Amino acid sequence: MRENTIERGSGVALWRQIADRIRLGIADGSLAVDGKLLPETRLAAMFGANRHTVRSAIAALEQEGVVQAKQGRGTFIRRTRRISYALGSRTRFSSNLEGQAKEVLSTLLKADTIKADASFAEVLGISLGAPLIRLDILGQADGQSVSCATHWFDGERFKDFESHYAQTRSITATLRHYGISDYVRRQTSVTARHAEGEVLSQLGLAPGAIVLVAKAINETPDSIAFQLSETLFPADRVELTVNRYPK
Repeated sequence: MRENTIERGSGVALWRQIADRIRLGIADGSLAVDGKLLPETRLAAMFGANRHTVRSAIAALEQEGVVQAKQGRGTFIRRTRRISYALGSRTRFSSNLEGQAKEVLSTLLKADTIKADASFAEVLGISLGAPLIRLDILGQADGQSVSCATHWFDGERFKDFESHYAQTRSITATLRHYGISDYVRRQTSVTARHAEGEVLSQLGLAPGAIVLVAKAINETPDSIAFQLSETLFPADRVELTVNRYPK
């Protein structure tokens, strides 16, 4: 790992940059010895920062579950197993976590109706400005938040979708109410970014924590798109795997 890679004036807080580099250093073994993080004084010298800034970075990583500080003993690496979340032709939240968590819970955080802009209208085959149902859903595994997803549906076709979802707590089960017994993934794109805004409290993250972002389009077996979604996964808790899509 290269030393002194902190960029001042980049717009990203120094403690956040240091936290990200410590995370990388933990992954490649350059900043940890026998399960312990290098001392604060050594980290401060490596990054050209004061101890207070390094301490803030470590505190953020502790909140995110990456490390655990023990008074008088140092900071230890937490070797927690990440959830493996498969992205394939039939991606389902509950089935993805089978065998990895004893309790899987989906909670509706917010539901509202907005007007479809040009991008939504084109994909869903609806008119510009047509009603669009938006659902924000928090996914948890054994009490830990592992995803925060936003889903969009045609408001005319799926009237009262949020009411039915509130009863089933399952997108798949709710879709059956509207005659969709099966659906497939048309496409998924994956990026990464720093978490910000209300997603920090929803996922229990420190400002600027890394989240994986999966944007997807679901369609019926006869290739009619009916759902768009954007799901955020905490990078320290979830790893995304890609299954082969059918030709």
